[in-house]
Amino acid sequence: MFVTASAFAADRPNLLWITAEDLSPNLGCYGDTFARTPHLDAFARAAVRYTRAFAVAPVCAPARATLVTGVYANSLGNPHLRCEMTLPADFKGYPVYLRDAGYFTTNNVKTDYNLRDEAALVRAWWNRSEARAHWRQRAPGQPFMAVFNLTETHQSRLSVWPEEQFEREIGRQIPVGERADPARVPVPPFYPDIPIARQAMARYYDCITVMDRRVGAILRELEADGLAEDTIVFFYGDHGMGMPRGKRLLHDSGLRVPLLIRVPKKWSHLAPEQPGTASDRLVNFVDFAPTLLSLAGVPIPAHYQGTAFLGAAAGTARRYVHGARDRVDEVFDTARSIRDERWLYLRNYRPHLSWAPPESYSDASAFRRELLALARAGKLGTGPTAWLASTRPREELYDTVADPHTLRNLAADPVHAATLGRLRATLRAWLIEIRDVAFLTEDDVASRAGTQSPFEMARRPGAYPVERVLAAAELVGDPAAVAQQRVWLGDADRAVRTWAAVGLVANVAGAKQARADLERALEDPAPAVRIEAARALLGAMEHPAALARLGQEMNSDNLDTVLQTARALELLGEPAKPLLSQLRARHALAAARESGSTHEFYLRMSLGSWLARYDSTR
Repeated sequence: MFVTASAFAADRPNLLWITAEDLSPNLGCYGDTFARTPHLDAFARAAVRYTRAFAVAPVCAPARATLVTGVYANSLGNPHLRCEMTLPADFKGYPVYLRDAGYFTTNNVKTDYNLRDEAALVRAWWNRSEARAHWRQRAPGQPFMAVFNLTETHQSRLSVWPEEQFEREIGRQIPVGERADPARVPVPPFYPDIPIARQAMARYYDCITVMDRRVGAILRELEADGLAEDTIVFFYGDHGMGMPRGKRLLHDSGLRVPLLIRVPKKWSHLAPEQPGTASDRLVNFVDFAPTLLSLAGVPIPAHYQGTAFLGAAAGTARRYVHGARDRVDEVFDTARSIRDERWLYLRNYRPHLSWAPPESYSDASAFRRELLALARAGKLGTGPTAWLASTRPREELYDTVADPHTLRNLAADPVHAATLGRLRATLRAWLIEIRDVAFLTEDDVASRAGTQSPFEMARRPGAYPVERVLAAAELVGDPAAVAQQRVWLGDADRAVRTWAAVGLVANVAGAKQARADLERALEDPAPAVRIEAARALLGAMEHPAALARLGQEMNSDNLDTVLQTARALELLGEPAKPLLSQLRARHALAAARESGSTHEFYLRMSLGSWLARYDSTR
């Protein structure tokens, strides 16, 4: 007998996600005694509190790409903030599988999936995706999956908005007696205890207070509609706090999130933990989509890379969670993390760059500017504020039990050599297993993929030699690798050549030794190789031909190439001044085009930062 989708879904739980942006576990129910979160604290008493829940990326778009697809963004090929990549034809967002099972699917406010033709995909995947989307728009008796995204804790509110806007949008919603007092606010040890740090933290806690009220309002609507006992509710942050050393970094302050899940008694057979208890199970965002389908009784697609942790299809608890940091806005980076129940290992493939590099958007924060000024003046020393240094170690290892703020890097401690080796090897095996595409430049991914998706390209025999590319990336920062990097500058694979050039950017002495090789690389067929070779030469010596090469790359029709070049010139600083008139003109063009292109927007940011420092007419 034929069974309709609505009949198929007749006795399934409703599913509700409440997501708070840029939020670490700074809630009362997580032991933060300063936070004012009465609604979430009450919710936690009827929910399971996950103490080891982690985002897969420390910024929103790649994290959300993973949440909606069940596949790591650095495996899909869209780990960069606001990039646009294609999916394999048979890959669909989890809302499609739920809709096919009879669910009404709604998404409120935000998608940010890093996908080409995203607007069309959103229309195809969700019944409703807009600010007014609500479970109340479903058919009578129809089960629903609803997402409400709360923006009150977003980085813009915490540190970018001017004081007047913050008070108008956030501060005025809180009675005077409930405002966070800067004199009493806790200051994390990775900040100096200075007035501006206290003011920034007070803002953060005020934003949390307002966000908590929004959560309370949504839960009251669920109660008023008589749906609380039929609905499994998730509350979580989309990555760590939108403060310096939080968002954009792979430490726990950037990846660890609150996760509360309330399963009503009617559906208690789907959840092994009791309400009001804590679970120390490791949970990663890649597990969320399979968990939703498991709770709904929907088959989990074979290509999903996570493991359901609730429902009939719940699997064995994972041993590790992973994180990835790639390009964010105009800031290029490549870093990976792996964490077990105790240890956090970070691998920085561009150790010559800082964890706190110039970032146009983040540098709108007066607090961040003050931190960087103090660090440059040598007034912060080493230790807890080491993340502000101009470079970083190739490897970081932290004991998160003894050192919950991940302040003491133990990577060089021989006592922990076995742990370091285990995590290093396990991370490498994972990168190869998922075919991490982000070790290729965005331009290189597009070139290799052709009409295929990056995910398919990375699995096509011979298309992506991931182990060789990874080997080249792993040598960046190794002073003994110059001879191999000189050889690799002539390799047949453009990504190997690119990483060889990056390695010489990181090694000034090595770049001087490899001058002739780098000069030949200025004419390489791959733009990324030419750009990195020019950077290496200009970092080691005055080199007019290398600067001229960067000027030529600024005229490219490929926006990936132009953005990479602009960032190279921004970091080069004053030696780029001979290109001043060209950079002025390109900045003006980017400003005129930015509304239709994220890359043009990031170009304006990067070039604008350089011009603000070096153009005396501005």
